[in-house]
Amino acid sequence: MQHIQFSNLNREKYIERLKTESFDLVIIGGGITGAGIALDAASRGLKVALLEKNDFASGTSSKSTKLIHGGLRYLKQFDFWLVKEVGSERAIVHKLAPHLVLPEKMLLPLIENGSYGKWLTSIGLKVYDILAQVTGDDKRQMLEKKEALKLEPLLPKKILNGAGYYAEYRTDDARLTIENIKTSLMFGAQALNYASVTDFLYKNEKVAGVKVRDEISATDFEIKSKYVISAAGPWVDDLRVLNNSKKGKQLHLTKGVHLVFPYEKLPVKQSVYFDIPDGRMMFAIPRGKITYVGTTDTNYNDNKDKVRTDIADAIYLISAVNNMFPDINLELDDIVSSWAGLRPLIHEEGKSASELSRKDEIFVSDTGLISIAGGKLTGYRKMAERVVDRVVEKLKSEDDTEIIKCYTDKISLCGNDNFKKYKHVKKYIDSVYERIKPNGFSKHDAWFLVTNYGEQTESILERYEKRTEKDNPTKLVLAELEFGIHNEMVLNPMDFFIRRTGRLYFDIESITQYMDPVLKEFKRIFKTEDVQLNTWREILESEIKEHSDFSLNRT
Repeated sequence: MQHIQFSNLNREKYIERLKTESFDLVIIGGGITGAGIALDAASRGLKVALLEKNDFASGTSSKSTKLIHGGLRYLKQFDFWLVKEVGSERAIVHKLAPHLVLPEKMLLPLIENGSYGKWLTSIGLKVYDILAQVTGDDKRQMLEKKEALKLEPLLPKKILNGAGYYAEYRTDDARLTIENIKTSLMFGAQALNYASVTDFLYKNEKVAGVKVRDEISATDFEIKSKYVISAAGPWVDDLRVLNNSKKGKQLHLTKGVHLVFPYEKLPVKQSVYFDIPDGRMMFAIPRGKITYVGTTDTNYNDNKDKVRTDIADAIYLISAVNNMFPDINLELDDIVSSWAGLRPLIHEEGKSASELSRKDEIFVSDTGLISIAGGKLTGYRKMAERVVDRVVEKLKSEDDTEIIKCYTDKISLCGNDNFKKYKHVKKYIDSVYERIKPNGFSKHDAWFLVTNYGEQTESILERYEKRTEKDNPTKLVLAELEFGIHNEMVLNPMDFFIRRTGRLYFDIESITQYMDPVLKEFKRIFKTEDVQLNTWREILESEIKEHSDFSLNRT
């Protein structure tokens, strides 16, 4: 399997290339939208540079509900176009990365006076199946009360009338982002994290590149480009202000919070999409050792770089869970982790946060800056296609260049060389487990490796074999870290623990367990000074506290 080296150990060389070459397209924003655009544009033959001011996927794209789902609730808003598009996209994205986009059955309990009645749900899920072209076992089933309780004994017996049972997909949004970026490199794209755009370059009053600050060396450089796309999510309007083009439609940010509990505290047998007394809907999703729940949808006007889960969010979500599952009695102390992110939606006068459309929109300024905002994780590939089509039209009108149409629906993502179907992924998990079992590893360890890295697990296991640590779990984590540093632009422990592995959310205790050996490895590979290592340790400790401590006296 081919791995392109993608490492901050080569940072100076990357910056030199960005400074000296000219590009067709610079993309600002290394979230899922920017990553999708980079892959789409590079695979069509455009010369592409992608810039991210923090780490890849550090904004919204590591803080979603982590579902590739069809947006059943948009049927209630009669948004059939959105349901059709994202519904069809689910199957495509699953095919591109079946190790990363996993089939997940979803149970929709029908309760007395709930949002969805039996008839509406039956019709709705049928329409959903047709629009999303769902086939085989994944087609919706309508369950009687007895069948629903057999599938999920935790449901409220007194008010339960039955359930809808249908198919969705679960993912790790930050991993999906990094694999899109790594795949774009195979087509010649260049990408850099910790590089913020401070201004635009202009030629004849048109945007002709960007001014960049390298956040690591605190130096500035310029990149020349025919076009610039801003896919900066919640920061799109900030860049429009910089470009003096923020007029007409603008962003409306809403906050979405998720809480994480030990699986024993909320042992749902599959994902459940359920009613909240205030009329909204919520997910409870089991994932390995934990179950997470979400989400809130509230207006947000605070610091975009520091979005926090506050106690009011936590109490709201906990009471919603306790209301739907009467035998569960969650408390603030049961929270092991949490995350809070922003949705960059398009403002619509008179609409509440949860009524706003999830459709994406493209804005083009008089100076030619192209911005894209809105949209859903599931629709990232189509959003990329639409915005790259705009660039292609412009290039065509300038010099009649013939550029091929989008074909990202056929480009397997990194980590998927041989998986044609999900059953091949399951088979591979079994084979990895057989290989690592003699060293004391569990089936969960094999599942974790494969659902994060796919067939790149081979590279991690090769590194594992060469390492000399005595403790096998530590040895495997350091092999993973080594892979991340050499192939995934990991620059600090937060990149590794939060975005490349999801440990802050799904296995928070492991951070404390492996913090020392991980910091030691940074010292070995990057020759990091002790002062910096101590700063990182403090950041990690404060991240753990912020995401998991919900005592009522929290400040």
